[in-house]
Amino acid sequence: MDFTTSALIASWAAIALLALVVSGLIRQVHQLSRTQPQRPGRVGIAPGAQAPGLDEARTDPAGLDGLLTPGRAALLLFLDADCRTCGQVLAEAGAWTVRQGDAAAPQVLGLYAGAGPQADEGAVPVRDHRPELFTAYDIPATPYAVAIDPERRIVRSEPLGSPTALLRLLDDIAPATPRSRP
Repeated sequence: MDFTTSALIASWAAIALLALVVSGLIRQVHQLSRTQPQRPGRVGIAPGAQAPGLDEARTDPAGLDGLLTPGRAALLLFLDADCRTCGQVLAEAGAWTVRQGDAAAPQVLGLYAGAGPQADEGAVPVRDHRPELFTAYDIPATPYAVAIDPERRIVRSEPLGSPTALLRLLDDIAPATPRSRP
C-alpha cells in the first residue's frame, strides 16, 4: 500500500469519526431543546406595570422623584459608559430632544448603573450610579429603553440595538417626530 492510499483511508476514517461525533452532538442538543420551555421568559419590566422609583408622596434619592415632570410621558435610557452603541443612542436622544423643543414631547433621561460619561450634560439629563433602578426595571443589557406614560405606567420595555431603533421607538410613542436634522 502506497502513501496516497494510506492517506485516503485515514481521511475517510477521520470523516466517519467526525460524522459520528456531530451526530451525537445533534442528538444531545435536540434532547436538551425538548426539556426547555417553549417560550423564553420575559425580560424587562412588563407593560402596564406601575413604574418603579416614581412616588409623588415622598422624595426618594435612589428613585426618579424630582427627575421627571409629573403628567408628562418619559423615556428612560439604561446605558453603560463602556458601550459604544450606548453613546450613540444617547447622542441621538439628545438630537431628538433638541429637534422636538416641545414641552409635550416625552422627557428623555439617561441612567447608568456605574459611572456615566465624563462630559457636560447635554439635552438629555444623565444620572449615574443608579444600579437599584437597573434591578427595579429588570434591565438585562444596555442600551435598553423603558417608555412611561403620563400616568406613570410602563408602555414599552425593550433593548435598543442602534440609534435607529431609538428613533423607531420615539416615533411609536410620540408620533409625527421630525427626522431631518437642522
